[in-house]
Amino acid sequence: MSQPPQSAPVSLEEGAAIEQDETTLVPLKIEDWLTVIVMGLLSLITFANVIVRYFTDQSFAWTEEFSVFLMIVLSLVAGSASVARNRQIRIEYFADSGPEKRQRALARFGAIMVFLLFALIAVLSARVVWDDYRFGETSPGIGVPQWWYTIWLPVMSVAIAGRALGLFIRRGRQP
Repeated sequence: MSQPPQSAPVSLEEGAAIEQDETTLVPLKIEDWLTVIVMGLLSLITFANVIVRYFTDQSFAWTEEFSVFLMIVLSLVAGSASVARNRQIRIEYFADSGPEKRQRALARFGAIMVFLLFALIAVLSARVVWDDYRFGETSPGIGVPQWWYTIWLPVMSVAIAGRALGLFIRRGRQP
């Protein structure tokens, strides 16, 4: 019985060259840095809450509410990055098989559907933000205006829709 050939390990520089991002109009570093900032904030908040709870048997009341908000923002930022890099969820059997023309058509169809979905979410969530502002809704945990949290859904939905539209255009330019 023969052994399968062993491949040489890939260095970090080679791995970075293999997975180079496409050129986009808006730099992908925005999502990368937002991810770093949000993860850092989540870590600091959680660490501070653990330390306070350990020494005082109390916890900061605002940490859970703010952590949930940051997790939602993190999910939306990651969604934007995955759309921009064309790494969103798909059935690879259909998306990556068959003729190149069909693959490109399916990629464009997926991108335009993502654009339409997040454009709709942006419009509908903007109405929610307006209602939160108009009726003076406050958050249940610490009582800050609810629109401080909900404003980020339409903002990030517009960002994701923009990334999807950019992907649609880039896929259309491919030969």
